[in-house]
Amino acid sequence: MTGPDAPRLGIGVIGAGRVGAVLGAALREEGHAITGAYAVSDASRERAAELLPGVPLLDVPAIVERSEMLLLAVPDDELAPLAAGIAAAGLAPGGQLVVHTSGMHGADVLAPLARTGAATLAIHPAMTFTGTRADLPRLTGCPMAVTGSEELLPVAAALVVELGGEPVILAEGDRPLYHASLAHAANHLVVLVDQARESLRRIGIEDPGAYLRPLLEAALENSLQRGSRALTGPVMRGDAGTVGAHLEAFADLDATATPGTAADTADTYRALARAALNRATLRDEQRAALQALLTPPPEQENP
Repeated sequence: MTGPDAPRLGIGVIGAGRVGAVLGAALREEGHAITGAYAVSDASRERAAELLPGVPLLDVPAIVERSEMLLLAVPDDELAPLAAGIAAAGLAPGGQLVVHTSGMHGADVLAPLARTGAATLAIHPAMTFTGTRADLPRLTGCPMAVTGSEELLPVAAALVVELGGEPVILAEGDRPLYHASLAHAANHLVVLVDQARESLRRIGIEDPGAYLRPLLEAALENSLQRGSRALTGPVMRGDAGTVGAHLEAFADLDATATPGTAADTADTYRALARAALNRATLRDEQRAALQALLTPPPEQENP
């Protein structure tokens, strides 16, 4: 963390969602003043009340007017229109620091504000947020991708250190692949675990999360250390009979899914098993048998 003599900023939070409210709270704990927060939904207003007590809920023009730094924590697709709108309205006085938290975008998305004289940066914590105080200690040691002009990178690094994170400089053009990697790992992991939990629940396992925990924690740790060398299971052994039984079981599960719930476990298993097969060392006949099983069934033709 930075020392007590570091400059304190008046920071406006535009987007009091899970990320914005937590980062605002973390910066407030470092002595910065939160000048206002923009929150539209009831959930965001409740989150602001919990994490940023006493901070006024204001509209965007008021926040821009009273802040030395703007923290833009809005969905990816809203970021460019927001930056362009603030710039076009003549709200930005110039000289402000504007930081966004999107993983997908670098600093270029804030170009309209840069042209008004703002100093623009992208800072993305590689963490999933709950939008509660439980997130604050998780920021400690969290890697955070920073993108901006060379002269502003020390400013980004200082902010990251204040948040408790570890700054990692990332080129503008690398942001899409960076964000895709994180989203693929974190979001699709949640889908896999949710499918496994539902499968176990359907056969009477009362606490499927607790049942899966030792296996998943070991698999995650092994994969982080060893990559594809951590793969085990029937695909890696060439057990086509087992894989076929798995597909039948998941097809039955999907066919009897409660209306309105996802029925996609068999498709997910098939796609990921094909990816595992690409990493397996097998005899030709074993590989051919598995490829035949894992090839998606042809789409039924319309009559």
